[in-house]
Amino acid sequence: MSGVLKVAVVGHTNTGKTSLLRTLMRDVEFGEVSDRPAVTRAVEAALLRAGGAPALELFDTPGLEDSIGLLETLEKQRGDRRADGIELVEAFLESVEARTGFAQEAKALRQVLASDIALYVVDVRDRVLGKHRDELTILGYCATPIVPVLNFTATENALTAEWREHLARVNMHAVAEFDTVVFDLRDEQRLYEKMRTLLDTRGDVLETLARERVTQRHALVHASSLLLGELLVDVAAYNVSVADGDTAARDAALVRLKQQVREREQACVEQLLALHRFRPTDVESDALPIAGGAWGIDLFSPAAMKEFGLHAGGAAATGAMVGVTFDLLFAGLTLGTAAAAGAAIGGLVGAARTHGRRLYDRLRGRSELRCAETTLRLLALRQIELIRALLRRGHASVDAIRLGETTDGSSEKRPRLPGDLLKQLARAQLFPEWSSLMGTTRIDPSDEAARQDLVDELARSVQQVVEGPKP
Repeated sequence: MSGVLKVAVVGHTNTGKTSLLRTLMRDVEFGEVSDRPAVTRAVEAALLRAGGAPALELFDTPGLEDSIGLLETLEKQRGDRRADGIELVEAFLESVEARTGFAQEAKALRQVLASDIALYVVDVRDRVLGKHRDELTILGYCATPIVPVLNFTATENALTAEWREHLARVNMHAVAEFDTVVFDLRDEQRLYEKMRTLLDTRGDVLETLARERVTQRHALVHASSLLLGELLVDVAAYNVSVADGDTAARDAALVRLKQQVREREQACVEQLLALHRFRPTDVESDALPIAGGAWGIDLFSPAAMKEFGLHAGGAAATGAMVGVTFDLLFAGLTLGTAAAAGAAIGGLVGAARTHGRRLYDRLRGRSELRCAETTLRLLALRQIELIRALLRRGHASVDAIRLGETTDGSSEKRPRLPGDLLKQLARAQLFPEWSSLMGTTRIDPSDEAARQDLVDELARSVQQVVEGPKP
């Protein structure tokens, strides 16, 4: 493929070479990641695109298992000849040793020679040993630009400074820190910048890829926020109507409400995982604690009165009906006579097609069960923490994220929810038909537009929390 940068990923066995490719590719299925040494036994290729066109062809190579023995073999082949490094490596690749005892090393070196640049992956939890020094010497013989990539830098026992000092001694200064488990987009950007430094004439491809990664990240956060907005509207608008005093019906309704909300949250989790290209097994979840309450919407809140008042006013041409309707709302549903109550209710039902039936049911002794504010807050917080965890998670990580724990293991503080979140969700509570959990199959086009406006508004609030303050 003309114009595609060929990148060899090399290093000692079990340093995270395949993990690096998984994270760069955003693909948890690429290759095999294991604590066992020498898992990769053949060269595997993967393609990264930028601007819709192939940009980088990445080659995962077998680990360099016996660099000390290999360097001795290369030096023996040199003998008294004044051969340069490339000549030594090429001669080795034609030798019997390259097909027998050093077959895995030969595959890696052959790919390095055929590539534009090599990424030398280092596990910084290891001390700098003789085998590492010999690996760098051998790779230097190939005369291919090399960017050392320091992996596992987020661990407590990382020897990052020691490795940087040693690499500087062997004249390798374009060093990149890139933890394949704890992902940071800025580290990925710096990796591409280091590669550009060594590839003066091919840097445009890497620049395009780096810009596209930033754009993709922003789009990923936006799409994640929309999924959460949909979840919050579905749950906030959802309610179950039950007769007052019917304990059995109330208990059954509460069980149904909790089950449906938990299933809806799980569906959102699975959607987020798929969006971020992770597997369902990558998250373990505690059951969502759900607090339900009778008549969870306050009919006498300003938002509710506005909705009821507008519809009631539209039904009555003159003051009597309007006065009774507002008296009804402000007086706590107390009217002078049963006849007046009946007239008021009838007028309200006729006027408020969206809300009248609910108020009518309430006056007849029925209550609504819905999720309390604490549940809505927790639901939002759990998904925001999940989104942030997925954005930080490298595709090489093998440990499941625990959804529901009080901490994600990092020193980062838990996010603060948008201050107007509950105010936004109060609007959804006025429209049960906005919830897919209600089984509504058809929504009036104007209501659908209003619902989408609220989802978009919630998504913007969530996105600000996920991305944090602008620098």
